[in-house]
Amino acid sequence: MLEIRQTLERQIYPFFTLALRECLEKIDACLWDEIQEIRLRINKPVVLVIGQGDLITDYIVTQEEMGKLLQLLSRSSLYALAEELRNGYLTLPGGHRVGVVGQGVLEQGRVKTLKNISGLNVRISREIKGAADKLLPYLVSANGDIYHTLLVSPPQAGKTTLLRDIARQLSSGCQLFSGVKVGIVDERSEIAACYQGIAQRDVGLRTDILDACPKAEGMMMLIRSMSPQILLTDEIGRKEDLLAIEEAVNSGVKVITSAHGCNWEDLQKRPTLSDILAKRIFQRLIFLSTREGPGTIEKILNNQGGEVRC
Repeated sequence: MLEIRQTLERQIYPFFTLALRECLEKIDACLWDEIQEIRLRINKPVVLVIGQGDLITDYIVTQEEMGKLLQLLSRSSLYALAEELRNGYLTLPGGHRVGVVGQGVLEQGRVKTLKNISGLNVRISREIKGAADKLLPYLVSANGDIYHTLLVSPPQAGKTTLLRDIARQLSSGCQLFSGVKVGIVDERSEIAACYQGIAQRDVGLRTDILDACPKAEGMMMLIRSMSPQILLTDEIGRKEDLLAIEEAVNSGVKVITSAHGCNWEDLQKRPTLSDILAKRIFQRLIFLSTREGPGTIEKILNNQGGEVRC
């Protein structure tokens, strides 16, 4: 609990107003370790997402305070953060992410940036080294070969935490595996949690990262420039993602990625993912849930749909 509180004070508090800090100081100490999100909405109370529930405080965020928060978050230069605002989030030191909502500014039918910001969602980033320990035996064959792997889970079920630790262990090496070159395409800056280009999380000593880069384009860039042995991304789902994955596989690169869903049937309902399943690209499909906490492994299937047992 003390560690989480110190992390918040050191990495997040500098971007909060004094009044908001004082609000958070009133939170029961036993709850600090479970805080996942801090939700801030104009004219509404601050809401803390804790475990599987919410804690609604009596502190109301005013429009004036939202303006002060944005100045602190942008270091008084919202213009310099226009690209991040276009993506709907900012990244803080330590890899913590601030989701942003407001009024979209369009250019040629696409969102250029956001204005009239009305809400912020501060997502607390946690690094759990060893999170992938139980999973790795299913990812590495008896002869040390890596399986093309797809992690499937609903939101906030721990897939990004697992991907991060998989990258770390395969890159730096572990009991099952000597380290290899890993390339991460971190389109939403969640896996390595880069801040000003520097990874805030340990993703391994042989890992190269393309931050805030579209997955399909980034995979091709890494293959051409960094010769990765493993490509790792998060949340595929577009047609161009499939084409890039096929190109990577045909280039001899192992692919580890994730997708939203709860089961095999969910994947079949999404055209691009059903195409991937039909082509049997992924040799391991790992289904996660929150049944026993984030990262609960529900089932592991091979590319035939049969269950795999270690």
